[in-house]
Amino acid sequence: MTTSSDTSRISTPAPRGILVPLVTPFTADGEHVALDALEGLAHSVLADGAVGLVALGTTAEAATLDAAEKEAILDVCARVCRERGAALIVGAGTNDTRASVHILRAYRDRPEITGFLTPVPYFTRPSETGVVAHFARLAADSPAPLIVYNVPYRTSRTIGVETLLRLARIPRVAGVKHSVGAIDQDTIALLAADPAGFGIWAGDDLYLSPLLALGATGGILASAHLATRHFVDLVHAWDAGDAATARKAGHPLATLSAALFAEPNPTVIKGVLHEQGRIPSPAVRLPLLPAESASVAAAVDALARVEK
Repeated sequence: MTTSSDTSRISTPAPRGILVPLVTPFTADGEHVALDALEGLAHSVLADGAVGLVALGTTAEAATLDAAEKEAILDVCARVCRERGAALIVGAGTNDTRASVHILRAYRDRPEITGFLTPVPYFTRPSETGVVAHFARLAADSPAPLIVYNVPYRTSRTIGVETLLRLARIPRVAGVKHSVGAIDQDTIALLAADPAGFGIWAGDDLYLSPLLALGATGGILASAHLATRHFVDLVHAWDAGDAATARKAGHPLATLSAALFAEPNPTVIKGVLHEQGRIPSPAVRLPLLPAESASVAAAVDALARVEK
C-alpha cells in the first residue's frame, strides 16, 4: 500500500513541457465512454511529444462521469502512461477539505499517478489563509504531489502572489496550473520569484507563449490535443532562447487556441477531433451542448494555418 510517506513516489509531478488534459470521447448518444478512442488520443499526444496526461479534469467533463466511468478512464490513462514512461496527473478535489482528503487517499493504490491537479476551493470563497490551510491539509495526506489549480474565473477566489509563494513552500505542493485569464502583475511577480522546486504551468492556452518567455514550466493545454508537436516545439524554442522562432510559432497557436475556446471547453475540441475521425462523435453531456458547426469550421481553418 502506498502512503504519503512512500518515497517511491516522485516529488515532481511532471517534467518541463506540455501536459494534455484529455477529453472523454463518448458514443454518439453520449451514454457510453469510447475507451478505444481515449486510448488512441492518449498514445497520439504522447507520441507527438507531450510529457504527460491529465485525466479526469474539467476538459474530461469529470463532473458528468460516474464512478465506474472514472475508474475505466483512469485504467486506460495509467496503462498508456506506464507503457510510455509519461507523467499522469489526475484531477481530484472539491471545495470540502475533508472530502478532498478522502478522495486523494482513495488513489493510494494507483502508483502510476505522479500528481494531482487540485482546485482552489470554489464557491465557498475561503480567505487566502484558508486556501493555504486547505492545501497544507491535503498535501499531508496525499499519495502524490499536488498541482494547485488556480482558476479564479471558475472558483470565484482570487489568490495573490504572496499566497502563491506561501503555497510553494508547503512540502508536496509542487506547482500551479495558473489560469487567471491574463498576464497580470501577480503572474509576472510569481514567475520572477521562480520559487525553487515549484512548477508553473500555463493553464490559459492563449497565453502559453508569453508565459514561457517569462519562465513558465510548460502548459496544461486542452488545445494540445491538436497540433501537439507544434506546442511541444514552442516550448523547445523558448528553452533554446530562440525568440524569433518562438514568436513565429506562438502567434498561430494562440489563434488556434482562441478558436478552440470560442464555445465552452471541450465542445469545439471534440468537434474538431470528430472531424478528424479521432473520436466517434462530438457528443458532450448536459449542461454542455455540442459546438456550432461554424465554430468547428473556424477551428479547423486555424489548425490548417498552424500545420501548413
